[in-house]
This record gives sequence, structure tokens and C-alpha cells, in this order.
Amino acid sequence: MCGRLNVTDDPDVIALCEGLQLELFSTPLIVNRFIRATQPLSIIRQSHGQRRMDSAIWWLLLEPTAQGFSPSKYTSFNTRYDKLNVKGSAGYLPYRHSRCVIPVKGFGESEYVNGKALHYHDLTAKHGGLLLGGLYREWLNRQTGETALSCSIITLPPHAKLSAIHSKSMPLILPQDSALINAWLDETNNNTDMFTTLLKPHLPQTLVAQQIDKPSTYLPLSAGFDIEKDD
Repeated sequence: MCGRLNVTDDPDVIALCEGLQLELFSTPLIVNRFIRATQPLSIIRQSHGQRRMDSAIWWLLLEPTAQGFSPSKYTSFNTRYDKLNVKGSAGYLPYRHSRCVIPVKGFGESEYVNGKALHYHDLTAKHGGLLLGGLYREWLNRQTGETALSCSIITLPPHAKLSAIHSKSMPLILPQDSALINAWLDETNNNTDMFTTLLKPHLPQTLVAQQIDKPSTYLPLSAGFDIEKDD
């Protein structure tokens, strides 16, 4: 998955957030047609038994600076599925204690060969919004006393239906099942075995794919087409 998200001020996305029974909005939903890695985005998490929406830097590993925090030199806007159970990896502990969901309308994918971009696509939910499975971390700068949140999106192996768009990976799109989402957000639930089936390529919702000229201008190059959800 590439590092760009589509979080529009869309009634479907707002309804998706409201349906998660949030108790606290520490910040309003961050809306932006083109959110890049390292930028702030809205995550939904559970902390001390309270479900809340917070702003987090889209880069799981941060480094303290005199001004606060900056993204680490180690790329961490995504966390690969096969690293979640590797002790010592950046995602090992967050996968067990600090999972989150990222509400979006869609996401972007770019295909590269030998460092050259072949094409760019935007993918959006045909109906409603998407809940992407993510991880977060809380940080304290001991010099300044500043705190920060960071996050990453879990990525899965490539899906056959998306292989012509992006051949390396896909984001974890969570089924919008209330019991599953409750278990995912439960900070006391460290039984990750129950999430094993989620770590396989799966499309729980139909997507609309649109080839664009480039991410920053997102001008359509062709008609959009449906990518049907899996059974």
C-alpha cells in the first residue's frame, strides 16, 4: 500500500465514525482529499476504557527533537502483517495492546517498476466508508514534556483482484462487524489469535478504482470501474 489516504468530509465517513459510539473527540475528524505519510490523520482507539478520536502522526516510529517529535529515519507508515508476531519488531507490542481503526473514504495505490511510476490509482468505497486496521503508539519527549500519538496501517499480501493496480500489498480493510471492531479496539484484549484470519488478503467491501494522472492533482484518466467484494 502506498502512503496516501482519502478522508473527505463525506456523510458516509461521518456516519461510519458516529456508528463507532465515540465518547470523546479530542480533535475533529481530519479531512483531506490527499493525506500523505508523516502527516496527521484521525484514528479511533480505546484508552482507559474510553473510545475516542485522536490525531496521530502517520508514521509509527518517532524521534524526540528540541521542537517535539519528528518521523524516524526508519519507514513505518505501514506495518507488514508478517512482522506483527515477530518479537522486537515495531508492531509487536502495539498489535497486542494498542490497535486502532482509521476511517477513510479510500486510499491510493501507485505501481513502480525499477523506481519508475507506471500508473496511479485512487480506490474508494462504493458504498459508505472504509475502516482500515492500524496500530498506534504514545510518545513522551522527556526534554520538553510534549506528548504525541503516532500510527501505522497494517498491510497484507497483494490481492488477486488488485494485482494490476498494486502488485505488492493491500491495506487491512476491516469488516464492519460490531463484535469484531469491539474486540479489535479493546485495549485489554491481547488474544491476537482471533485476528489471524484478518491477515489474509480480503475485500469485505466493493471498491471503485479510478486511474489518475498523479496523486497531487488526481485528474481522472479513464472511467472508474468496480472491484467487487469477496464472498
